[in-house]
Amino acid sequence: MDNTTCIRLFADHEQINNCKSKLKTAQKSFYQLSNILALAGNEVRLKMIYLLEEERELCPCDLADILGMSIPAVSQHLRKLKDGNIVETRKEGQTIYYSLTQENLKILKPFFKHINVQTQKLETV
Repeated sequence: MDNTTCIRLFADHEQINNCKSKLKTAQKSFYQLSNILALAGNEVRLKMIYLLEEERELCPCDLADILGMSIPAVSQHLRKLKDGNIVETRKEGQTIYYSLTQENLKILKPFFKHINVQTQKLETV
């Protein structure tokens, strides 16, 4: 049997229109989430986002030490996150601190909650 075809007797036009309406209403949220997920799809950037969520803010030097990377490599990833409006900066003297934007923090928290739950499970074994 071929599962790639669809044969229906009657289309539920109300359901179809409701779904189209939901997608249209949530268009900005889909765009925002897909942008975040595209940037967070890189493992290094995902780790950076996770660390920023856990620690509130870090400088590139801290991230370089934690991740075992060069500062220029860390800065390149941070630039992409900043261009994507996922992180924001605060300057103190010569040091630039990065933190997650509040808007994106709300979106990302559930993902990190899952990571923290999995980590706690492993630590108790």
